[in-house]
Amino acid sequence: MTLFARLASDVQLMFRRPPRQQYGALCYRVKKKSGEVEVLLMTSRDTGRWVIPKGWPMTRKCAHEVAMQEAFEEAGVRGVVETETLGAYTYSKVLRDGVQVICKVQVYALEVTDMAKNFKEKGERRIEWVSFDEAAGRVREPELRHLFLAFKKKMTDRLSAKAAKQVSTDIQIPAAKQIPAE
Repeated sequence: MTLFARLASDVQLMFRRPPRQQYGALCYRVKKKSGEVEVLLMTSRDTGRWVIPKGWPMTRKCAHEVAMQEAFEEAGVRGVVETETLGAYTYSKVLRDGVQVICKVQVYALEVTDMAKNFKEKGERRIEWVSFDEAAGRVREPELRHLFLAFKKKMTDRLSAKAAKQVSTDIQIPAAKQIPAE
């Protein structure tokens, strides 16, 4: 490597920034009648691509709390958020000043229990409930696509175990006949 190439490489490394941290919510709901799971997708305000609610760290809030807050502000959904991350994905974001940065988004599952009529970004985005496969097909980021499919498997396993447990508690085992002691 020439001296000039080495210097150019070193300068590039000096100006490369680590990914900016964000927190996101993979919002889902289980339909009562069919037991089918749907996930929430929304469009970004700037490019209109399909994304999940996400945002920057907030003072005095844990990562999963930020994900929950962003889900409410951006999509108007409330619910129960898991404290353990599902995983992460990266994407390229253009900031207001035109600078392009890489963002790393830690994702948390949020089971939606309520949808607000009014919320901060209402009317600024399109919101849709879709299947896992549809969501995986719409998002651009391969790592986010993988998170949707991995969560689909997790939910399938979780719901199967719940159904099996329900069946076992529904089946009543007759009590054994007691034989009096002599």
